[in-house]
Formats: sequence, C-alpha cells, structure tokens
Amino acid sequence: MSFLTRTEGAHAPSATAHRRPRTGVSTAVAVTFLTAVACYMLLPVYWLFVSSTKSQSDLVTTPGFLTAEWHFGDNLSSLFAQQDGVYARWLLNSLLYAGAGAGVATLLAAAAGYALAKYAFRGREAVFSVVLGGVLVPATALALPLFLMFAELDATNTFWSVFLPSVVSPFGVYLSRVFAAASVPDEVMEAARMDGASEFRIFRTIALRLMAPALVTVFLFQFVVIWNNFLLPLIMLQDERLYPVTLGLFTWQSQTSRLPELQTLTIVGALVSVVPIVLTFLLLQRYWRAGLAAGAVKS
Repeated sequence: MSFLTRTEGAHAPSATAHRRPRTGVSTAVAVTFLTAVACYMLLPVYWLFVSSTKSQSDLVTTPGFLTAEWHFGDNLSSLFAQQDGVYARWLLNSLLYAGAGAGVATLLAAAAGYALAKYAFRGREAVFSVVLGGVLVPATALALPLFLMFAELDATNTFWSVFLPSVVSPFGVYLSRVFAAASVPDEVMEAARMDGASEFRIFRTIALRLMAPALVTVFLFQFVVIWNNFLLPLIMLQDERLYPVTLGLFTWQSQTSRLPELQTLTIVGALVSVVPIVLTFLLLQRYWRAGLAAGAVKS
C-alpha cells in the first residue's frame, strides 16, 4: 500500500503538469479569436472616427484607415452650424422618437407580458399566438400599410406618425411574458394580495422590479430599432424639421454630388449619432449584471 501511495503521489504532479499547457493553449486561442472578432467589429467605427478628423480634401486623397491633419473640431463646428443648426434638431428628434418611444413600448410590453403570464383568461393563448406572429413580420412589410392608415387619418408628416408605431413591440411582449413567468413567483403575489395590495400595486412595486433585467433588454432593443429606423420616417415625413438623424444624414449624402462638403459633415454626423446609443448601453448595463447575479448567492 505504501508503494502504491508513493507511486500515485509521484504521478499526480505530472498529470497536473500535462493539464496546464492544454488549458493555457485553449485560453490563448479563445482570447486570440475574441480579439480578432472585436477588432473586426470595431473596424468600421475606427474608419468613421479617422474619417471624421479629416478635411474634405484629405478625405478623398488619403487612405481611409490612415490619419491626416486633425480637423475634428472644425468639422464638429461646421456640422452644428450647417443650415442654422438643423443637425441638432435632427438629433433631438431622434432622442424623442427613440427615448420616449422605447420607454412607452417597454411599459406596454411589461404590462401585456405580465398579464399573459400571470392571469388565466379565455383566449390567452390565441392572443399570445398573435403576438408571436407579430414578431415574425418584418417592419418593412408594415411600412406601407401604416402609411395608408395614417393617410386616412390625415396624420402623415407629423410627429405621431413616427412615434405611435414605435411604441408597439411584439418581441418585448414575448420576452416580458417569458421572464414574468420565470421571475415573478405566484407565492409572492398571493402574499401581497393577503396584505391588501391591489393588482396594479403588485405589478408596479413587485413585478416591475423583478422583471427589471428583461425590461432593460426590451428598452435597449427598442431604442436601437427606433434610432436606426429609416424606412418609416422616409415614407411618413416631408417636413425636414421632423426628420430623425438617420433620414437627415441620408438627405445630406444624396446631395454630395452637388455639395461635396456635405460628405464630411455626413461622416461626422454619423459618428456623433453613435454616441447616444453607446451611452445608453453603458448607463443600463448595471441592471443586466444585477439580474444575472440575483440568484447566485444562497441565503
């Protein structure tokens, strides 16, 4: 027995030594792969930033990924001064469309998903099937019917023609129902009812807090979708003062053959338009971390 013990003890370090190189190689391969993917994803952003620092002449005469003389400050000043500051209005319009639209869409999705998950009523599964069907329908297929509906109401070329379609999120309802069913215990709801809480108070004070990670996901998804929405404003709007930043930059880009200086302004405007999305993700990511760690510690 002592011989076997000594033999096992002698071989144990060598087995550990054989495992370590494999783990190190796997980690190195994974890090290298993820670094390459991250560089590939950030390459357009790098090009956008480098191009935003160039003058119009440098933009067309120097390679796209190489820097030239720094003109970023001048380009920013020209961007917000163009056409009496119309870009700032486009940016504000996008913030209103995306921020308010995503907020309302998140609340509506939370209420609908919570009701579908926690209340039994006739036709519940049929309603949920219709919601799933809405997830499968692309937004481009709905643009023309929406235009015809708003045209019948004489509501095209208004703020509401872009805002109201943005507050409907079938994907948000689906995600809210799945998350409400998994994260809102029936026992907690029954205890709240026994304490005299109304159904609305249970939803407002208990369900919304437990569903916070899913609601943040819905908000971010809807915010990005509305912010990048191009086809619906293109169809609905004719007044330049109502344009979101995507449609405004498109109009500038379509005029570059006549006004070449708009090419630089379009690139700088595209870079500035990315900043609100990045800031939104950075400000809301802590709710994701809190949600992922909610069940990680045993009481």
